[in-house]
Amino acid sequence: MQAKLPDVKKILLTLALLGGVALAQTAPPAPAPAPTTPAPAALAPVTPAASPAAPVSTGDPAAVVGKVGDQTYTLADFDRAFRVAAARVVNAQGIPFEDAYLAEFAEARPDFLKQFLRDRAVTQLAQSRAKVDQAAVDKQFEDARGNFETDEAFSEALAATGYSTPDDLRAELGRQALINAYLESIRDRFKFGDAVVAGYYQLNRSKLTREAEACVKHILVPTEAEASTIVKDLAGGADFAKIAAEKSQDPGSAPQGGDLGCFGPGQMVETFDKASFTGPVGKVQTVKSDFGYHVLVVTKRTDAGVTPLAEAAPLIRQQLSGEAAQKYLDAQIARLSTESFPDVVTLPATE
Repeated sequence: MQAKLPDVKKILLTLALLGGVALAQTAPPAPAPAPTTPAPAALAPVTPAASPAAPVSTGDPAAVVGKVGDQTYTLADFDRAFRVAAARVVNAQGIPFEDAYLAEFAEARPDFLKQFLRDRAVTQLAQSRAKVDQAAVDKQFEDARGNFETDEAFSEALAATGYSTPDDLRAELGRQALINAYLESIRDRFKFGDAVVAGYYQLNRSKLTREAEACVKHILVPTEAEASTIVKDLAGGADFAKIAAEKSQDPGSAPQGGDLGCFGPGQMVETFDKASFTGPVGKVQTVKSDFGYHVLVVTKRTDAGVTPLAEAAPLIRQQLSGEAAQKYLDAQIARLSTESFPDVVTLPATE
């Protein structure tokens, strides 16, 4: 019996696999150390039924799947990239990757070839126009390796994230660092003045809206007496983050000094929600919930509506420069002759 993903999840993951990335390249995630506490039920790893691993591919690994410029790419190159891409979207669902899952993405292989060759075209452009900080790449790799006590544990984590060998991870870290440097240099070419930004803002006000949001930090304790003591300590100048780290019963926010980040209305329990959206900003409040007593401070609150120009301007500049850079990148890619041979990557139908 071969491992199966539910049909709906399979469809969503395949769409994610083929989503493609243009100017939003990021370094590949390094393998994380195994958790020391159980994962939440919603993110519990799914272990496929015991079965022989599905073949990564069928065919000659040296067979050419495509050409970009004067460089050729083989089936082995494609399969290596396809495994990592599939693992990335499977991992995003909280599932450790296994080769058995590759069969679930088999139909996506010809379309992924287009993305693969485009990505390699960007790599070629980057190689002639940017430089990579190899020392930074080496440190990134060593930091990833340092999360594990043994080479065996590191290898297991690599396999769970789609990498066959440590060298594969190091090579991909270097390639992505090179691409990121190139893409950043493209973005920096395109600057937009205040008049252009203001014009865009006026034409697109209806799209530049925001939801109401509160940014809050809190300290959760079991009793009202403990909450009162903390309030007095804060009034006397005690450090909020230090108290949260030492005494808060919320394991999610305590290590961050009690910081919950920002959230919208209705996302927290009723009493906490009311304090977050109607209470004073910057002042200590105490509220009770089913979890205990919360000593909280609203650090920032924004109302729903049109985003002010001052706040929207950086995002507008980012969008305009991104669009211009994307057009430039597309033109550069178009100058490279590309051939693809999808029949080489298509797996034979299975029962």
